[in-house]
Amino acid sequence: MLSLLGTALIGLVVGFIARAIKPGNDKMGWIMTCVLGIAGSFAATYAGQALGWYQVGQSAGWIASVVGAIVLLLIYGLLRRKS
Repeated sequence: MLSLLGTALIGLVVGFIARAIKPGNDKMGWIMTCVLGIAGSFAATYAGQALGWYQVGQSAGWIASVVGAIVLLLIYGLLRRKS
């Protein structure tokens, strides 16, 4: 439970960091930025556990979380552009 809360809190900050790093003009609010940051943090955590980088119950670090959030921001931008 504590691991999930930690991942979510890291994700809040990571969303804003990823949005600042990713080039381009994203027209999304701060809530969607937080949601994508949290999702990126969870994605990095579970991908790292699947690849054996992290143990079960261990959350991803800052760099992996930012990379996960940037990937999700890119995917979100591509999906939003097509519709």
